[in-house]
Amino acid sequence: MRWLQSGTRRDICILLGGAEDGELPAQKLKTRLEGHYDDRIEPRQFYGSLEDLERKGFVESRTEGLSDVYSLTDAGEQRLGEHYEWLCDQLA
Repeated sequence: MRWLQSGTRRDICILLGGAEDGELPAQKLKTRLEGHYDDRIEPRQFYGSLEDLERKGFVESRTEGLSDVYSLTDAGEQRLGEHYEWLCDQLA
């Protein structure tokens, strides 16, 4: 699953997949990711990861007020599910 070779991209998808209403504003997503890593993420790295996921069709965005809001596409949800199954198999 080449799409998840980046830990940042993988973790963005996990956070979006677990979001209450299936979407998160960019800043909230970045804050949650930094909380998980217990470290600051450079905006260039964070937004580069989001752009890459969007370009590859795994994440989509829409503008809400001044914020971009991100969610997984069907392809992103499918790949995240496959990754989850793989993790479960490896940890069983």
